[in-house]
Amino acid sequence: MNKKTVRDVELGGQRVLMRVDFNVPMKDGAVTDDKRIRASLPTIQYVIEQGASLVLMSHLGRPEGEPDPAFSLGAAAQTLSSLLGRPVRMAPDCVGPEAEALAHALRPGEVLMLENVRFHPEETKNDPDFARQLAALGTVYVNDAFGSAHRAHASTEGVAHHLPAVSGFLMEKELEYLGRAISNPERPYVAILGGAKISDKIAVISSLLTRCDTLVIGGGMANTFLAAKGFDMANSLVERQVVDTARELLAKGGDRLLLPLDLVVADRFDAGAERRVVDADKVPAGWRALDIGPRSVAAFAEVLRTAKLVVWNGPMGVFEMPRFAEGTFAIARLLADSGATTVIGGGDSASAVKKAGVAAKMSHVSTGGGASLELLEGRVLPGVAALLDR
Repeated sequence: MNKKTVRDVELGGQRVLMRVDFNVPMKDGAVTDDKRIRASLPTIQYVIEQGASLVLMSHLGRPEGEPDPAFSLGAAAQTLSSLLGRPVRMAPDCVGPEAEALAHALRPGEVLMLENVRFHPEETKNDPDFARQLAALGTVYVNDAFGSAHRAHASTEGVAHHLPAVSGFLMEKELEYLGRAISNPERPYVAILGGAKISDKIAVISSLLTRCDTLVIGGGMANTFLAAKGFDMANSLVERQVVDTARELLAKGGDRLLLPLDLVVADRFDAGAERRVVDADKVPAGWRALDIGPRSVAAFAEVLRTAKLVVWNGPMGVFEMPRFAEGTFAIARLLADSGATTVIGGGDSASAVKKAGVAAKMSHVSTGGGASLELLEGRVLPGVAALLDR
């Protein structure tokens, strides 16, 4: 990574304005999964240990550009306080006289959490004046929110034009591991793509086909490729508008693009549906594919056995339903036991390796599904581009 990090700036006596990704799951006003908060702890603790005060900012959910108590970061601040073992003050807003007064009153080692930046419509518009108001709260800017780095928002990109801007440790780790898949991958390099749709992954598939040795396709998106081969997919999810594109990608990929050989099909989309394993070209009328079958797992395992680098984004089926989770969990276990560098591209894939109980065995589990996809696509992330070069 050719961007400066928190190690490259003198932090003692500074007031660090840090963008974190505390967009965490909530229920009844409490944080139900603190993984993203824990992921930011190394940078937060480092900043405090260096003798700086710390002002944290984040978004949570999708409030409609105005204050909404359901999307307050108060619970995240409490969770962080418990994890740090020290108080975390909560500001009533992210800009304005009160937020400024609280920020400027901080002493070294003290932490302030700003209220949700998306309570202001100016955040997502990357409004220059709003970015300037945020920047007034710090003397150095640290971006550790990889999950939001693909968005050019005021708190992720705009602020960096007003303060010395560097990356945190989480951002550094994300770029290091995902960077391996882009610039100098270990070979054989295998990419696994799943999830429901190919329409939002066409550019990623095209990009991966120029970089990886084998591209494995599973999940709902495999149905569209199988339809492009002329198979009748019955009631399976198929994106008819991109079948021709899928056919072009199949021609481009040749034998480097692997599709499922068999499928687990159901008579309806329901956890208690009747299920069968059928060949990929024999989906019964009225049935739908909801997972990959055992022959597919065996074929994919053969490729993964010799891989040196594997990047996985998207499940192999509807893994939220236990009877249609085996394909996804089998891939997760194969990666856990492989000797390869394994990079899990956030989102549902991160949930899948956690549910399979093998997250700790992966080389890296990304905190940003959308950001990791855009990076793999070869796009420049605005939140990264705005940081100082080494």
